[in-house]
Amino acid sequence: MSAERFIVTGGAGFIGSNLVAALNARGHDNILVVDHFNHPEKQRNLESLRIRQHLDRDEFRQALRAGTLPPPKTVFHLGACSSTTETNAAYLEDNNVAYTRELCTWCLANGVRFIYASSAATYGDGSLGYSDDDALTPRYRPLNLYGQSKQTFDLWALAQNHFTRIVGLKYFNVYGPREDHKGNMRSVVNKAFAQIHDTGELCLFKSYLPGYADGEQDRDFIDVRDAVAVTLYFHDNPKVSGLFNCGTGQARTWLDLGRAIFAAMERDPRIRMIDMPESMRDKYQYHTQADPAKLRRAGYTAPFTSIEDGVRDYVRNDLEPRWSKV
Repeated sequence: MSAERFIVTGGAGFIGSNLVAALNARGHDNILVVDHFNHPEKQRNLESLRIRQHLDRDEFRQALRAGTLPPPKTVFHLGACSSTTETNAAYLEDNNVAYTRELCTWCLANGVRFIYASSAATYGDGSLGYSDDDALTPRYRPLNLYGQSKQTFDLWALAQNHFTRIVGLKYFNVYGPREDHKGNMRSVVNKAFAQIHDTGELCLFKSYLPGYADGEQDRDFIDVRDAVAVTLYFHDNPKVSGLFNCGTGQARTWLDLGRAIFAAMERDPRIRMIDMPESMRDKYQYHTQADPAKLRRAGYTAPFTSIEDGVRDYVRNDLEPRWSKV
């Protein structure tokens, strides 16, 4: 096993536990996982993984402030409140902004590579596009407090000129194994599979924006394996830094996604349009599509998985085998 040491915050969560699995596959097990271990699915996420230590987030922050943590090679900071419906601004300011600043500052002071999760939610309604160009970053207006918390840190790092040394990744719509603990924030693939399994049909929101037919709202869906591969690219290339989109660069409709799920389940599509709650209508993103140009210029050349291939693998190799045991 490699002697290199890593810290993964949010390491029992969705992208974090998949990242730990990828590090294990590379022969790394000297990993400190930081998380709130308050959900049985989070515990299950770690059961098959090899780690050296785990700490609750609050214990980790205390150790960070006390200066008792030995510096690792890389910190992957994926821990955050990711709920787009969170309304406690003070909590988000502390958990998503102040915590990230503390950890970033510590990493820079100790010569540690710092790679953190930003979010495509920073782009707001998309009317200004989805470019990760630094000159455009201050213009974006997120639609919710979660997105604003991510934008606040991005702007702080930009003002401090830290993107010459650190990496931020604006993850788009990630789906894949180890996301069950996320509740209502699970990917639509996960939620749709359960709905189809139980009822035989998939319900999608109607459109309330001219130019978008029902079900034609679209997203940039990215397989979690691709998201992890992008994340590790920046670990492998420590001289490459900046704020980058982490998406495929292709927008696919909800209907495309629904049909891919039915196909993976070997069922005929049954899709019904339902009303969108009024509370969501003025905050709903009708289109997201990462601009991958900056990522490609940074040297990341691997192709991205299509939703047809990614959904088929997720459904057949993870969701169906687990649901058959229920």
